[in-house]
This record gives sequence, C-alpha cells and structure tokens, in this order.
Amino acid sequence: MATKTFKVNGMKCVHCKANVENAIQSLVGVHHAEANLEAKNVSVDFDESHVKEADIKAAVEGAGRYELQI
Repeated sequence: MATKTFKVNGMKCVHCKANVENAIQSLVGVHHAEANLEAKNVSVDFDESHVKEADIKAAVEGAGRYELQI
C-alpha cells in the first residue's frame, strides 16, 4: 500500500473537496482520500497493484474542473 500526496488545482470550496475525495474513493484499490482546501492537495492511500497514479488523475479530472499534478 502506498500513501501519496498530489497537488490539485481548481478546488475552491467544500463541495469541490467532496467531489475530489469521492471521485478518488470510487476507484477499486483506493483505501482513503483526504483533500485539503488550504494546501490545495489530496492525500491518497491506495494499493499500487490495483490503482495507478494515472487512474487517480483521470478520476479527479473527470469529476469537474480540477487538475491533478502527478
């Protein structure tokens, strides 16, 4: 299991925070995601054998006007 923090552009409110967290947590192999509005990032606990960083990026960017930096 890995824990990584990614920069997320476009999060501006608690609704955005929830969108990002829910999009990531919907992926099989993700155990937990916690977005931080002030730091503009998200910390993700995930199983690297099931989820790749590109999958996380695609989920976030598909959830709205967000950009996740790998």
